This record gives sequence, structure tokens and C-alpha cells, in this order.
Amino acid sequence: MNKHPSLDIVESYGTELAGKKIVLCVTGSVAAYKAIELARLLMRHGADVTCVASEAVTKLIKPDYFKWATGNEVITKLTGKMEHVALADYKKSDCIIVYPGTANTLGKLANGIDDTPISTVLTVGFGAKIPIIMALAMHQAMYENAAVLRNISFLKELVEFIEPNFIEEKAKAAEPEDVLDYVLDRFGRSPLLSGKKILITAGPTAEPIDTIRVLTNQSSGKTGVLLAREMISAGAKVTLVYGPGTEKPPKGAKTIPVNTVRQMFDAVKKELQSKKFDVAILSAAPADYTTIPTKSKIKSDKASITIKLQRAPKIIDNIKKIQKNIFLVGFKAETNISRQKLVELAKKKLKESESDIIVANDIGAKYLKNRELNEVIIVDKSGKTKSSGRKNKDEISKFIRKQIEEKLAHR
Repeated sequence: MNKHPSLDIVESYGTELAGKKIVLCVTGSVAAYKAIELARLLMRHGADVTCVASEAVTKLIKPDYFKWATGNEVITKLTGKMEHVALADYKKSDCIIVYPGTANTLGKLANGIDDTPISTVLTVGFGAKIPIIMALAMHQAMYENAAVLRNISFLKELVEFIEPNFIEEKAKAAEPEDVLDYVLDRFGRSPLLSGKKILITAGPTAEPIDTIRVLTNQSSGKTGVLLAREMISAGAKVTLVYGPGTEKPPKGAKTIPVNTVRQMFDAVKKELQSKKFDVAILSAAPADYTTIPTKSKIKSDKASITIKLQRAPKIIDNIKKIQKNIFLVGFKAETNISRQKLVELAKKKLKESESDIIVANDIGAKYLKNRELNEVIIVDKSGKTKSSGRKNKDEISKFIRKQIEEKLAHR
């Protein structure tokens, strides 16, 4: 399928919203023309935008204009395709933006009235707990109507409102740039990380033994991929050197696929030598040992075989040799040891690699019972430690990001 020409602008300003699906509900306000600009701004930061246009707004703006702007079909009526479910059911979209938001649409959402494509999309999204962001626009007297104020009060804990600008006795919709800023902040943009160049390694490596078999480990690459997503949402420019993990790499990252530890090392060196990075996060689980593979498949009729292993290069030990001032985050995984011993080994690795922080964890018996839950301990250069507590990997990636931000702020 040919790419719509309007999609050429996607990620032209940034990747903070890469992979995010945003539903833009455009209601019948004269401010509706600004929704085109908002859609384009969201796309320029990586979002996939689908517009739902009310009947009233189609009298002001032709639906083809929204299709031109977003590259997606515009929803103006509900059909057997069940557009409201496809857009707003559980986890179908990342957020719904109502821009501009009229008193009529506000009232329908607050009172469960469901008689238009927009009100139906909002009803489904409201029930599915998809975040709803509403930028209100109306005459000031309408905004100050007791019923409107009651509806805002009723919804304020459930819907996110972007305050209008009160000008010329009108409650004018916030400017598209202000809505964009709100959305970027909501999805985790960070003043400290925005614009930073971050190199991340993730996943296992697979070291060939013969033409078919490999030495590898059980790393899925999930923690590294989640960290890459966190950094992209923060506004960072992410390069991901990714071994053969099972997690899909995030949109918005420059992904360099590798298989062996030598390929991972070479890719990291090439990136560090070609551009300056602010942060390196070495979350991959590369092989500690490799072997010289045989030129043909090892026969399976032997009672036993001997494979000679040699030490693989330690990627982390070479990072500061190439870029001395980079903020280096290392990982230390051990199995079935005490917390004290884990911290001791993390401190040793931190010193040897000249890392700024080490993320240490125990991937022994407790972890293997439930691979989605773990606890990490952050060890910094001053010897201080901080534990995440036992959490899922998504929460742990957010915890690690926060620790990196804090250390960068005081660097």
C-alpha cells in the first residue's frame, strides 16, 4: 500500500509521540479550522492521528481536508465497521482530544447522551478509560452558564481540561501549540532529557557454535525496549543497538539490529565514534564467552563434544575510552545472592567501567517464578543505593528513567 504523502511530516520535529494513536474529535465551533494545525503538529512529533468530525463542523470544513492533513480516513458517521469501537475501545488509542470542545459536546459526555459519532466515540473511550483531553471553546456567557460549570465540575476528575483563553468576551480554544505542549508533557516529555542523544543496548546475543546452533541466553530485551520508549517519550533522540530479543523495538528509535557480541560491540563503537552522545544505557545481556564456530553442522551421533570458549570483549569497559564525558548506565545481573553481595558486586563493576550508575538485580529463583516482576537497585558513584521495590518491568523502566534524570540534574 502506498504511503499517503501527508505522512512525510511524521517525526519531522521529534519522536515523543512515536507509536501513539490519537483520536482528534473536532466539534462545530468556528475554532475548528485550528484542528488541522493541531493534527499536523501531533504528527510532526510522531503521532498517528485520526479525526472524528461532527456534522456541524463538516459545514465549515470539508472532510477531505482532515484526510489530507492526517493521511487517515475521517469519521463523519458510524457504519457497520463499528468505527467507535475500533477507535476508542480498550487500548485501541492512547488518548482522545476534543478540539475545539463545545458546550454541547461537554454536556452530552457529562450526561451520557450518545447520539453522534463524536459522543459515541467519547462514550466508548470514557468507559474504556482512554484519557480524554478537552480544550473548550465557546462564548464566555456560555462558559459561565451554571449547567456548563456543573458539567465541568462533574467531569474534572475524569476528563483533562485545557483552559480556554478569555478574550473579547469569548472562551477561545487554547492555541494548537499549547495543546501540543500539554500532550507532550502528558506523555512524559522531560526538560532534562528532551533533545538528548541516548545510546541504548538491549537484548541477548547469539554466538554461533556451528552453522546452525548458537550460544545465547534468556534475555527478552524487554527492559531495554521499555527504556527506549521512556526516553523517546521524554523527547530524547534514541539509538537502539538491539540483539535478537523477542520485544518489538519502539517506533521513533534508530534501531541497529545485531546478532553477536562482536557485532554489538562494533555497532556501539561506530556510533560513539561518529557522533556525540549524552547518555549510554547498556541494558543488553551480551555473551560473556564466544567460540570459533565449525564450518559445518556438528554431528549429533557423538557421545560428547568439547567446545572451547574464549572471553568476549566487555563493551561497557570501552565506553568512557571513546567518550569520556558520556553519562554511563551499566547493568549488573546476578543470581541467588544476598542484597549486600549484589550491591558489593555492582560497586566493583561501577568502578571498573567508570559508570555513573549501575542498575543491579537478582535474576535467580525468585525472578524466574514471575519474569514480569523484579526489583532493581541503583548504585551511584558516591556509593548510595536506591531500590525500586518489586515491580513490573514497565514501572521499573520508569524508575530507572527517574534516577537518570535526577543524576543528570546534579551532574
